[in-house]
Amino acid sequence: MVQQQLLEKYATLALKTGVNLQKNQALMINSSIEGAAFTRIVARKAWELGAKNVHINWSDDQLTLLKFQHAPEEVLTNIPEWQIAKQLYFAEDGAALLSITSANPDLLKDVDPARIAKANKASGEAMKEFRKYIMNDRIPWSIISIPSQVWAEKVFQDKQADEAVEELWEQIFRIVRVDQEDPIAAWEKHNQTLNQACEYLNKKAYQALVFKSEGTNIRFGLPKGHIWKGGGAKTPDGNHFNPNMPTEEVFTVPDKYQVDGKVTATKPLVYGGNMIDGFHLTFKEGKVIDFEAEQGYETLKHLLDTDEGAVRLGELALVPHASPISQSGLIFYSTLFDENASCHVALGKAYPTNLEGGSEMDDEALDKHGVNDSLIHVDFMIGSADLDIDGETEDGQLEPVFRQGAWAISFEG
Repeated sequence: MVQQQLLEKYATLALKTGVNLQKNQALMINSSIEGAAFTRIVARKAWELGAKNVHINWSDDQLTLLKFQHAPEEVLTNIPEWQIAKQLYFAEDGAALLSITSANPDLLKDVDPARIAKANKASGEAMKEFRKYIMNDRIPWSIISIPSQVWAEKVFQDKQADEAVEELWEQIFRIVRVDQEDPIAAWEKHNQTLNQACEYLNKKAYQALVFKSEGTNIRFGLPKGHIWKGGGAKTPDGNHFNPNMPTEEVFTVPDKYQVDGKVTATKPLVYGGNMIDGFHLTFKEGKVIDFEAEQGYETLKHLLDTDEGAVRLGELALVPHASPISQSGLIFYSTLFDENASCHVALGKAYPTNLEGGSEMDDEALDKHGVNDSLIHVDFMIGSADLDIDGETEDGQLEPVFRQGAWAISFEG
């Protein structure tokens, strides 16, 4: 039985460190009905912290599956205006957004990938204005996870259902530091460590990073004025928040026109309720020109066909192989966890906040700086224990950044 005390600590951490909920600020929560018990704890604590309003957007995996199986295409691709207006209403009010996710990696595995791709594209187009609030950190937002039975059984395939759920709770509590005496203080210390890495890389201002490992040999050009970020973020009015819990990454924006070489995924990617595994992509002048996948080829193809920006990169992230998630030896089949076990990149939209002045630029100006735009933002993992990374200076010299999957630099001084 999961201890109530740990659930209470987790909810408090999500509200105080995750979204940093302020008094008289509204909170919007995305959650599945399977996580209703924990979501109620979060809602109660939000009210106790002085929230102006707490609104829940409920979802149900089985109803989602039924809709994809039976609804006509025009229903899947029609996003009602009231749904868009609801999201914008809370965003314009400065609400905090907390997403409580429970992965279901195989939910839509028997659904035609084309139907999923069309629905995802329609949703992306409809929520484009709302996503600007997220991608530009205009409102505080955070993503956390709680176990579902189907997710736990996927991660711990040798355990009975109850035992698997219990084990997944233990892993989540450990990884997000809820098992520590003061999780909030632990996160403050962790954020400081990530900030040191960002400060070092920002001072270096490399013009490119070169990745080499088994199956990967690629150069990521970096735009002038790129910014490395990690751990916490900050809203325009100065409130700090942690977008991802867990997080072990420092990340920046690659130049969308200066990515050349081949990358091989080192972990499965779950996208749209489907698994993509054993895949690699080849880039030329920033664009995917070839790809293969042992599993989920059609899903990957439809992902890349989403729009013009889907074949270019919007994020480059560094995560040491010794991260707590990697050292667990588990594959979580959840991007939130697996991306923090491994260096990774993201196909699609970049965060304008990773470029000096990017949040104030229009789409044309961002494009001139090599900042990608797309309806999607999909991370996949390319890190490993044999990964070497070099930073390329302005005069073309290479300096070690990672060796054998670990930092090859010191952040002191």
